[in-house]
Amino acid sequence: MILILDNRITQKQKEELKSILSRDGCITREIADAGRTIIGIIANNKKSAEEYRQMEGIRDALAIKSAYKLVSREFKSEDTMVKIGNVVVGGDRIVVIAGPCAVESRTQAMTIAKEVKKYGAVLFRGGAYKPRSSPYSFQGLEEEGLKILDHVRKETGLGVVTEITSPAQAELMEKYVDAVQIGARNMQNFELLKCVGKMSKPVVLKRGLASTIQEWLMSAEYIMAGGNNDVILCERGIRTFEPYTRNTLDLSAIPVLKKLTHLPIVIDPSHATGIREKVSPMARAAVAAGADALMIEVHNDPDNALSDGPQSLYPEQFGQLTRDLYVIAPVVGKQMDFDYLKKSEVIKELGKGAAKTAAFIGENGSYGHKASLSYFGEDVTPISMVSYRDIFNACQSGSVEYGVIPVENSLSGSIHENFDLLQEYDLKIIGEVTIRIKHALIAHEATDKTAIKKLLASPPAFSQCRNFLDQHPGIEPLPVKANASAARHVKESDDTTAAAVGTAMEADLFDLKVIDDSIEDNPRNYTRFAVIAKEYKGKKKVGKTSIIFSTGNKPGALYEVMKIFSLYGINLVKLESRPILGKPWEYMFYADLEADILSDTLSPMMVELEGKSEFFRILGRY
Repeated sequence: MILILDNRITQKQKEELKSILSRDGCITREIADAGRTIIGIIANNKKSAEEYRQMEGIRDALAIKSAYKLVSREFKSEDTMVKIGNVVVGGDRIVVIAGPCAVESRTQAMTIAKEVKKYGAVLFRGGAYKPRSSPYSFQGLEEEGLKILDHVRKETGLGVVTEITSPAQAELMEKYVDAVQIGARNMQNFELLKCVGKMSKPVVLKRGLASTIQEWLMSAEYIMAGGNNDVILCERGIRTFEPYTRNTLDLSAIPVLKKLTHLPIVIDPSHATGIREKVSPMARAAVAAGADALMIEVHNDPDNALSDGPQSLYPEQFGQLTRDLYVIAPVVGKQMDFDYLKKSEVIKELGKGAAKTAAFIGENGSYGHKASLSYFGEDVTPISMVSYRDIFNACQSGSVEYGVIPVENSLSGSIHENFDLLQEYDLKIIGEVTIRIKHALIAHEATDKTAIKKLLASPPAFSQCRNFLDQHPGIEPLPVKANASAARHVKESDDTTAAAVGTAMEADLFDLKVIDDSIEDNPRNYTRFAVIAKEYKGKKKVGKTSIIFSTGNKPGALYEVMKIFSLYGINLVKLESRPILGKPWEYMFYADLEADILSDTLSPMMVELEGKSEFFRILGRY
């Protein structure tokens, strides 16, 4: 049973309610979910839903039908995000956990850790205790292995994940690692589940070799019933009659779990397939199916690995996989963030009391809001603003730490206002993030698609949904300032003939329904957002530079600058001209280069560029 508390409930009423539940012997949990405060009765309920509805301070009471309570989507509608060190599993960023099956030595572990971090892994996996089918196989380095993992964390900044095989290891795990894993063979080791339920570490719970999803979720319930809510479900393949792979990876479990539970999902294609060349295809498929994270086995010398060498990727193969994921992730509304750890470290370095906010245009649920969440995760608070200039002013004054601004759409081109503002303000581009634009048709719950007479949206959204408007000539387009404003207008009206172009996230925030989740003309619709700040704090690897420059008004002046880039083998991924304010028919040029323009090797090029330009400025290195 879940009790949804009235927003106006007093502290006295809440305490009286808890006292009644305690006297009845109920086992309860209180959580915040989708803006509501909920008390979940997970055991020993004595009253009916109707009896609870009659009590002061309770808005509604609903029965939980599933056998698993705390794990179920009925208990908590919002997705749970589990934090392991500085990494959040379950958000918009794909989390990659990588490392050897077993920790073999300090040198081996450090070598692999540095390689997987270089290619985008944000957590390191390695077994210190190895439950093996044969008693004669390598069983792990035990406590010495945990000490090596602790050393890896301190040296690389990677959080470490390892398997716990006995309750007797709990104290050592608390001391040395960031998250513990329950292996497939221990999924129904109930004493071990109770043990990790009392630990302070997040738990990665692997599915048993022949376990149903229901049994798997009941095991997760054991952990959460013990008080540990940081549970991640790991699908690692189940045993079937098929001999061509070690196990059969059940990718269909991902959409099933997304409907049944709020817990994040990690996929382990290494143990699922057991064959090196099968790992990457299944990892790519898992991300496309909606997985939140991947667990990949990587070894620098797999032919001589003490455990699971045939399924371990070489570091270079792992690097190719993460590059593939970078391309695939935006299609499903996620991203592969190669700067994840560095950004987390920089944000952490800001210190207590410092601004940890990012300004975006529109309201919560807009694409600017999604871009902020995708880039920063939950570490930085998104702040809504009305105009792009407001964002620049806030960053310039220091009232916010960062700004998130759209600079280019794959269909409609550049957002010229923001390029002009970049020219005007002394701010730096410190990063970028690409968001897939899916325009949903959203309206009141009672609205029928055939009854829609008015459609509210921003002008760019209308231009990207032209086919839908052409197919529905009876719908009148009504432009508004931003898509989120359109959703708010529809929400605040009682007009069931009105709809808005927005996002599924906005529909949730404004309690509207999604009538059609994709009405844009072209599915290959992406917007690139730049992250701006007064300065970049910290060091990071730079792969791109944005510059602004002007040339003399004479024939061949621009060609002379372009020739310099060609001579140094620099690829320009964007070049655009904008009028110079107050100077008719004179232009400033914006360019994005695939290079760190301030690297030592390009120092001579910088001298030549400045010599050929009347004005030259670096907008950002990221």
